[in-house]
Amino acid sequence: MKASTLLVFIVALVLLATLGLGMATIRHGFSAREQPSALEAAIATKLRSMATPPSDKNAKNPVQATPEVLTEARDHFADHCAICHGNDGSGNTVIGQNLYPKAPDMRLERTQNLTDGEIYYIIHNGVRLTGMPAWGTDGADEDSWKLVHFIRHLPHLTADEVKGMEALNPKSESDRQEEQEEEDFLNGKTPSKSAHHH
Repeated sequence: MKASTLLVFIVALVLLATLGLGMATIRHGFSAREQPSALEAAIATKLRSMATPPSDKNAKNPVQATPEVLTEARDHFADHCAICHGNDGSGNTVIGQNLYPKAPDMRLERTQNLTDGEIYYIIHNGVRLTGMPAWGTDGADEDSWKLVHFIRHLPHLTADEVKGMEALNPKSESDRQEEQEEEDFLNGKTPSKSAHHH
């Protein structure tokens, strides 16, 4: 078989596969309820890797990992990231599990095997067509570099650290009111008539 014939055959095969995938998607819809297929996940992972410039991928963390930096990053993660990723980095939250693709378990090799530069790039610039926003500011972003240290620490996170993070998780007004009612009850105070219970 000639090289030009083989090339035409490969291009036709790719076009047919793309057309088939497109038709299946249109018929099935763009639901975020399902898991991405293995092929879709592999392509997305490869594209994300290719989209990270080599200079960024190979960047070294300029922030020294100290206990103070780790504590600051842990608190920042609890306040800003845990709503999707969970305090433990598992991604097992209401929002994280309803994204498409779902928030990853950052304790696992898929994240831990990324370079520091890749993790920083994802935090700083976000990932298109996912729920991951760009958190970085223009120029150098020390907070994102600190978060890289915390993400590296996630597989070793202790139960006490997770418990400490819970106090820093954002709460709605109704959550705060419910906590106050529980505290008042435990302290023997009578709930107000406007108080409501769930």
